[in-house]
Amino acid sequence: MSEEIRPVTPKRWRDLERLFGPKGAYSNCWCMYWRWRRRDFREATPAARKAALRAWVRSGTEPGLLAYRRGEPVAWCALAPRDEYAALGASPKLKPIGDTAGVWSITCYYVPKEHRRTGLMTALLAAAARHARRKGARVLEGYPVLADSLTGCVGYTGLVPAYKKAGFRTVASPSRSMRVMHKALR
Repeated sequence: MSEEIRPVTPKRWRDLERLFGPKGAYSNCWCMYWRWRRRDFREATPAARKAALRAWVRSGTEPGLLAYRRGEPVAWCALAPRDEYAALGASPKLKPIGDTAGVWSITCYYVPKEHRRTGLMTALLAAAARHARRKGARVLEGYPVLADSLTGCVGYTGLVPAYKKAGFRTVASPSRSMRVMHKALR
């Protein structure tokens, strides 16, 4: 299947909201888990998380990409400069690999069950590299897990096989299952 992948803009907010559904993607996360420190995330209500994501989208920074098939939103990935993710900055396991200037992070994917195993993660990775490069990034960083497929929310940070296929290389192994992977963009 072919897809069209576009940055999330205020005009596309309704599409993102429709894709995430009434539960805000995974357990009312609204893709704020990495954006905030863990304490702030836990204390926020689902409505506050949704409002924060909406404000982020309204700011015009294009904090992620939406994949469409036949005009319908079918997948999402969040990406932004690494320094914009407070949870990454506070993480003892995901410390920066060198200077973070010009490093963009992909922190999350949301692909509903009926669209999994159709190449969307690979397509989103390619689009993320183009998007980040246009925005001035020099390195794209991801945190995929060693798994062959998304199961529930396992793999929401990505899957190592998709990252390898997209030309990323492993630069750190912060746990038995997670890898930090980089792709040079310049």
